[in-house]
Amino acid sequence: MKESDTITRVLLGEREIILLGTAHVSRESIDEVKKVIEEEKPDHVCVEIDASRYKTMSEGQNWENMKIDKVLKEGKGFLLLANLVLTSFQRKMGKNLGTVPGEDMKAAIDVSKEAGIPFSFSDREIQVTLRRAWSKSSFWNKNKMLAAMVSSIFSKEELTAEEIEKLKEKSALEDMMEEMANYLPSVKEVLIDERDQYLATNIFNAPGRKTVAVIGAGHAKGIVNWLNDLSENKVSKDLTEISKVPKPSKIKKLIPWLIPVVIAGLMGFGFYKSGWNKGIEMSFYWFMVNGILSALGALIALAHPLTIVLSFVAAPFTSLNPTIGVGIVTGLFEGFIRRPRVSDFENLPEDILSIRGFFKNRFTHALVVFFLSRVGSSIGTFIAFPFLLNLIR
Repeated sequence: MKESDTITRVLLGEREIILLGTAHVSRESIDEVKKVIEEEKPDHVCVEIDASRYKTMSEGQNWENMKIDKVLKEGKGFLLLANLVLTSFQRKMGKNLGTVPGEDMKAAIDVSKEAGIPFSFSDREIQVTLRRAWSKSSFWNKNKMLAAMVSSIFSKEELTAEEIEKLKEKSALEDMMEEMANYLPSVKEVLIDERDQYLATNIFNAPGRKTVAVIGAGHAKGIVNWLNDLSENKVSKDLTEISKVPKPSKIKKLIPWLIPVVIAGLMGFGFYKSGWNKGIEMSFYWFMVNGILSALGALIALAHPLTIVLSFVAAPFTSLNPTIGVGIVTGLFEGFIRRPRVSDFENLPEDILSIRGFFKNRFTHALVVFFLSRVGSSIGTFIAFPFLLNLIR
């Protein structure tokens, strides 16, 4: 195996696999992709992108067909918000450097088409990856993940071209992987480890004796390990398990019901043990803490006054019902009272580049209201719980 700064050559018997590591918003990476494919003249090119992302990149996202009520009712509010924030982060980096995120992959496909070289989409569908990351994360890690992504919107830090290029260096990449593994191990497993396996298997299965694989530089080391194991039949080529969203375990299904049952039980016990007055006091405390903090979240989101009132009234009740969160109620109402306009969908690619744009755009604003009102209610639940315990003593 012979290595250079961005190219790793893997020899598997008579086969040669050339891994070209890129930084997805690097102008130098785009130029290098074209150069390597033209000079190497491979039998096949693999690109780290899935078919749906390539279609969106080529044709644009049809946001007009996206309905906020449909998104929230199907429980996809968090996933869509996470997707938009990730897109925002990549687009901001690319805008600073005069590139478009994923342009390196598009360049690989364009050059392959021009040269008549077969190519294949080798990455897992982005929605599967996001949903697996979400489902495999604990409640605490979900909030950490969303907090990290939302904070990236507020961040005004701009990476220079030199810093982007440095991201392709092994030391910088290893530091980033280690930091992610420590902060969000379940997310690192899905975003990096599983995709190393997925990419490596598809690259290994690609036809021809000489393959060029255009990948994010952070995947190179993991893919090399998987390729060697695949060639020695040490691991399975079956990707079925990591290609689907895992069904929640019975315990995970029960957890959302646990807190409401405990809270309702505490208040019921308060009525039983300490009488009517104490039970009313506990109920009032629960209503005020949960309602006020949820309404505060809606206020911070600059929701419509009626949405803020609805958040205050609905939160204490929805917190005791795992089938519907206050965010769904407030997000739906905000989307109804301030219906997204055609211009909101037309301006969405630019609006997601700034926190002001997220609030100005009616579509993303409803998602922000959904998120912050729910966060406020969740905080209220955890604050109220120890006080309710104290009141019945």
